[in-house]
Amino acid sequence: MTQSFPRPTRAQFAQGIAAMVAVVLASNYLVQFPINDWLTWGAFSYPVAYLVSDLINRRFGPGLARRVAWLGFAVAVAASLALAPARIAAASGLAFIASQLLDIGLFHRLRRGTWWRAPLVATVIAAVLDSIVFWGIAFAGTKGPWITWALGDLGVKLAVGVFMLLPFRLLIGRLPAAHNKAPAGTAA
Repeated sequence: MTQSFPRPTRAQFAQGIAAMVAVVLASNYLVQFPINDWLTWGAFSYPVAYLVSDLINRRFGPGLARRVAWLGFAVAVAASLALAPARIAAASGLAFIASQLLDIGLFHRLRRGTWWRAPLVATVIAAVLDSIVFWGIAFAGTKGPWITWALGDLGVKLAVGVFMLLPFRLLIGRLPAAHNKAPAGTAA
């Protein structure tokens, strides 16, 4: 059985793209500033991208979530070239689109379970992929403690991803009733 989803308004679609672009731009800029030998500021902003895609996926389905990810990817990479070195922009773009598509697919497959399972599992697995791709391309072979930055960033991404369950739960409570209810036999 195929699930149907409502069509977003142009404003809702634009808001989703703008949110994705803002998260990626902020993260690409902030990753250049280490806090210490195991963490950069970018780890705190990036997991918000999973919240954005999970909310869009929940409300409008995986098709629109993928469109927002691809459009957000294109705009963010182009703009990131002005804020970050080309290697960081390219690494970010590849890591972003791979992890977003994984997150969207996993979330959709798990959406019928308890409210927290889909965003938690999708975010954790996608964050691991994102970290491997981003850090492996952006900083491998460069000076600096990039491996410890990668591990520190992943730890913070996972912690922030778990924290994002709170705003996810609060925001899904604001969705129209027909799309907020879990299928029969599952927890809301």
